[in-house]
Amino acid sequence: MSFKKILIANRGEIALRVIRTCKEMGIKTVAVYSEADRNSLHVKFADEAVCIGPAQSKESYLKIPSIISAAAITGADAIHPGYGFLAENAHFSEICAESGLKFIGPSAEMIRMMGDKAQAKDTMKKSGVPVIPGSDGIVASISEGFAIAKEMGFPVIIKAVAGGGGKGMRVVHEASEFENAFNMAQNEAESSFANGDVYIEKFIENPRHVEVQIMGETSGEIHFYGERDCSVQRRHQKLIEEAPSPIISEELRRKMGEAAKKGASSIHYEGAGTIEFLVDKHLNFYFMEMNTRIQVEHPVTEMIYDVDLIRQQILVAMGEKVDTPPKEAIGHAIEFRINAEDPDNNFRPSPGPIESLHFPGGFGVRVDSHIYQSYSIPPFYDSLIAKLIVWGKNREFAINRAKRALEEFHIEHIKTTIPFHRKVLDNPHFIKSDYDTSFIEKHF
Repeated sequence: MSFKKILIANRGEIALRVIRTCKEMGIKTVAVYSEADRNSLHVKFADEAVCIGPAQSKESYLKIPSIISAAAITGADAIHPGYGFLAENAHFSEICAESGLKFIGPSAEMIRMMGDKAQAKDTMKKSGVPVIPGSDGIVASISEGFAIAKEMGFPVIIKAVAGGGGKGMRVVHEASEFENAFNMAQNEAESSFANGDVYIEKFIENPRHVEVQIMGETSGEIHFYGERDCSVQRRHQKLIEEAPSPIISEELRRKMGEAAKKGASSIHYEGAGTIEFLVDKHLNFYFMEMNTRIQVEHPVTEMIYDVDLIRQQILVAMGEKVDTPPKEAIGHAIEFRINAEDPDNNFRPSPGPIESLHFPGGFGVRVDSHIYQSYSIPPFYDSLIAKLIVWGKNREFAINRAKRALEEFHIEHIKTTIPFHRKVLDNPHFIKSDYDTSFIEKHF
């Protein structure tokens, strides 16, 4: 099976990223856009574009009937969901199948299984993947949760079953804080995901957040593309990612890869996926969750493995074998999320028109973005406007190249995270790779 036309059910940077790969594969593309995104580059570069509603996401990018209708009127035979929005929506995957459209991603069953954090943890545990000690599934009441927390010992973390992006999540350091934290986690989970179910895990103090990239073929074969370190975070939102992780040895990489492949094989996983682990100070690793989609930070893996992961996703969806993965990575890559935010004012969003723009260039520098000079950043969506990815023959080279590239990166009129990234690169703890997920809180 080969695709003639793919509709990209997303916007901005990732939509443009998918369009570029499709063009290189000789596949026609359809962009969908809200009224606020009429002038976005993904609309300009797609072969066809369909407006699917007003600015609000729930009336456009999250409105399944409008997206399916756009696919029908343009004759698309497949849909790529990108990341965010409907990318991990099992119902959307089902509707695509019922409409005769190939969803470029895992099946609805796989999405549901891994989207339910408690079920995902249980599935991985049964397949032999190390997991963080915690409750056996959903915790129904405060009294039940408190008993579990007391038995494990504080600190613990309360997490939304349907969670993501740090929402519905509370760390509890003392018994006296438990009841309030439990209620807050449930309420936030209900308002964010329309599902107030939570579970409890032992809180791993000062961990590294390390994720493993896999690609599952329809034949059942699982390919492993190394790991990424995503420990530079603010409120559980990643800001800088690098590959490979500076703390992972070849032996530990092999163990993590084998565990990830074992876990993915146990559910017969198809497509791009990421197994996320927490790594403690003793280099023990524990399964945290699985993302059943392409990740924002996938370019750092592409840079060190010389692979187009979007292309591999499409090949899998067509029932073909993926390109032969390299046996080992070459060099070091770092990605910086350029957000339209003001770091000096608690990262407050900074939408508006871009008066002047200059992207960095040169050897080993890549910019993934949908913005251009005179483009106006809408206030309705995620603040990510560009990703700067640099490659070097080792981490020191990559850091030096990043400093140079960030110095060249100019976006005028709006505030961005560029100055913040430059400060991180001058931080001695980052330079020595002496950091964990609390790095920003500790040093900024």
